[in-house]
Amino acid sequence: MSNAVTRPVSVWAPEYSGPTMMTQSWRDAAFLHWAVDPDDVAPLLPRGVHPDVRDGATYVGLVPFRMVGAGVARGPSVPWFGTFLETNVRLYTVDDTGRRGIVFRSLDASRLAVVLGAQAAFGLPYRWARMAFRYADGEALYRTTTRVGGHRSVVAVRPAEPVAGDPLADFLTARWGLHESHAGVTWYVPNVHEPWPLRRADLVACDDELVAAAGFPGLSGRAPDLVHFSPGVTVRFGFPRPALR
Repeated sequence: MSNAVTRPVSVWAPEYSGPTMMTQSWRDAAFLHWAVDPDDVAPLLPRGVHPDVRDGATYVGLVPFRMVGAGVARGPSVPWFGTFLETNVRLYTVDDTGRRGIVFRSLDASRLAVVLGAQAAFGLPYRWARMAFRYADGEALYRTTTRVGGHRSVVAVRPAEPVAGDPLADFLTARWGLHESHAGVTWYVPNVHEPWPLRRADLVACDDELVAAAGFPGLSGRAPDLVHFSPGVTVRFGFPRPALR
């Protein structure tokens, strides 16, 4: 694996004073992470974007959650369309300017209009899926089945003690933008939110096909290296900007 130098991570978002493209809340999020060789990730990233590495490894994340109250600019939530379930498979990245972010390999959502809009506007790999979420008896259960391809995911976690001052957890969750290739350009979309209130979590179940479909066959067949849960954060997105200078 790579021996890239580890850079410090701030759990606080950088100051962002530009215009707001959208606001939303991410609630009841589970984070499952697997350490992988950066060489396995590098070919999947946009031009000018590289695997972000810590202690020689980069990570693949499986993150199911509830999207709540999404709205345009600083306006109110879009009725019905602004609240839905989502599951994404993501990679951890840094661009040539040094900005850390994520790259989505897949995003599954329960609202078809959201899927079509995000595909058209940003080229994001959204898919329409049947999804369900339940939190009962101290356990969070997430179910996803893509409507095309029938890829399934069942994840259940039991939140445990709070996490504070964990450098690896901060490295994986303190991400202030996403990288995406669209219309021949590599874009960076900034976001800001409060630090994630994280809890360690016990993995109750993981029967997943989304990670394999995203280019990592067999990975979810072994236990994830880290499992966390968060009640969530409130997010503000800026407008896309070219990632490369």
